[in-house]
Amino acid sequence: MSRQSRAIEDILPLSPLQEGMLFHAVYDAAGPDVYTVQLAFDLEGDLDPAALKAAADALLRRHSGLRAAFRQRKSGDWAQLIPRDVRIPWREADLRDRPADERDAEARRLVTADTAERFDLAKPPLVRFTLIRLDDNLHRLALTLHHLLLDGWSLPIVLRELMALYIAKGDATGLPRVRPYRDYLTWLGRQDREATRAAWREALAGLEEPTLVAPQLAGAGLVEPERTEFSLEAGLSDRLARRAKDRGVTLNTVVQTAWALLVSTLTGRQDVTFGVTVSGRPPELTGVENMVGLFINTLPLRVRLDPAESLGALLSRVQDEQIRLLPHQYLGLTEIQSQTGLGELFDTSMVYENYPLNAPEAQGDGGASPAAHGLRTVAAEGRDAIHYPLSLAALPDDALRFRIGYRPDAFDTTAVEAVKAAFIKVLHALADQPARLVGALDLLDEEQRGRVLTEWNDTAREIPANGMAALFEAQAARTPDAAAVAHGDTTLTYAELNTAANRLARHLVEQGAAAGQFVGIALPRSEQLLVAALAVLKTGAAYLPIDTAYPADRIAFMLQDADPRLLITHSTVQDALPASEVPLVLIDSSAPDLAGYPEHDLVDAERGGALQQAAPAYVIFTSGSTGRPKGVVVGQRALVNLLVGMQERFGLGVGDRLLAVTTVGFDIAGLELF
Repeated sequence: MSRQSRAIEDILPLSPLQEGMLFHAVYDAAGPDVYTVQLAFDLEGDLDPAALKAAADALLRRHSGLRAAFRQRKSGDWAQLIPRDVRIPWREADLRDRPADERDAEARRLVTADTAERFDLAKPPLVRFTLIRLDDNLHRLALTLHHLLLDGWSLPIVLRELMALYIAKGDATGLPRVRPYRDYLTWLGRQDREATRAAWREALAGLEEPTLVAPQLAGAGLVEPERTEFSLEAGLSDRLARRAKDRGVTLNTVVQTAWALLVSTLTGRQDVTFGVTVSGRPPELTGVENMVGLFINTLPLRVRLDPAESLGALLSRVQDEQIRLLPHQYLGLTEIQSQTGLGELFDTSMVYENYPLNAPEAQGDGGASPAAHGLRTVAAEGRDAIHYPLSLAALPDDALRFRIGYRPDAFDTTAVEAVKAAFIKVLHALADQPARLVGALDLLDEEQRGRVLTEWNDTAREIPANGMAALFEAQAARTPDAAAVAHGDTTLTYAELNTAANRLARHLVEQGAAAGQFVGIALPRSEQLLVAALAVLKTGAAYLPIDTAYPADRIAFMLQDADPRLLITHSTVQDALPASEVPLVLIDSSAPDLAGYPEHDLVDAERGGALQQAAPAYVIFTSGSTGRPKGVVVGQRALVNLLVGMQERFGLGVGDRLLAVTTVGFDIAGLELF
């Protein structure tokens, strides 16, 4: 046995949510890691720091999952490595020499700095303690860890055992045997994944598009979220509990339904999807309620709203639909999303935190309790966050409490206050008006109604006479040397992008592209994808974007239904396309040399007529109401109107980035349409 193998106790796969969290944690290593979790509490009494440190070390020896590191194999897959022995990172600070009125502020600064310090996920442990002495009999203890290690249900277990180990001076012999996290991962491996995939396909069948409250943030880097908390008045909480009992549903279902109605209002959609966090602890795994690890999972909750259905009936239906999915809540979100062909499904989430986070001294009896040893908790606060632009956490108490998390680059405080007011309004309706029809529910006040119906709906504007291609050519003439698009190490100026598109457009015209026809584009994400889209528009034809990750039968249907004249593709993805009669135009080393074509803009005679504003710009296929793909043609005028509206709404100009070709998702910098 090698020295390295002796140092490693175990190598484990990742749970579904660990995979998702790991992606977000490593995606933007320079920004804040929103999955750093912290719990800080003040302990009053005669505390022994050495005994507490020994308890923390014993806690890591006891729970192997708290010693995990996350590393990437040569294959690209990630695994968690469990070393046999690690020492807990332990920091102490003594503030007694500072003026009394400065101690709390300095303690908060230290705790906040601890939270901001990123963990190196490859270096265990991903947990640390900071003990701050505020007075002779008052300490602040901050437990900071990465969410990859455990969920909220595990925190009370960890705190309870930490205090028990403190009392026992690090001796764990009096604690019950630990059931390892590996047992849960083994259980995951035994599940019938194909049956579960089928269940999710059925649940999401016919979903045509994702539900996004902040589509402008798609692909944006992570930012530190903000949050606001509020409590319901006791009477409303009691009425909601009675309504749940009368309908035979849980309070969780009531909150989920309220959130669905709110998201519907924010997005203007009646078929909404958002993320829900489930406990993920399978009841058939004996002792799972006392296991430490990351069991939770984030899953899509789809709610189809019928204006003619009563609020009470909606509550019952939402719960019934969720019950059918209970055996299938272990599947990872990425795998579920792949069943729909839509990719991202939502950008809002909610969680009903139904686990008790008791103060440490409340655990244990008699001489085994920290209070019996002269310690008691006098204050506690926690920090956790998620990456979604908007989230809701329900916190059961004597009266329901809620925490709204939001990205400040998506929602300002005024908008969040409006969200809170609308949410409380829908809770009142669910509690007091179960017979009210969904279509009769109005969550907007007069100011909001005016903004939505009048201000946001004011699309009257002068639209340039030419189509998208002509507008782009005018921009290239104005700022030829400005950077237009970047991908990897490649950057094209407006002049370079326009030249490449002109040459390809002339080749496409020779191959038969013309007004009234479609040209398919099946290319990997690169600058060539944007060149191809612009080239098609310059010919007067409309483009058909094709994602080669789609199932072959879906692509075949798209090609048959749209009947494109040509299909632009690349040899690296050519094999992913189904057999068809559509002529291929390759853009790679095997493609015809385009350098011989003129680089100037096409004239009307070359394409057989002038570019028409009323002509189609592109066709996009949705899933359709029955799950069958359905093509929707978008015209040149609609595309230009969208871009002009985006410029006006967000104040974009030269030097900013504007989504220029919506269906291929590329940014063009500094595009001016006038």
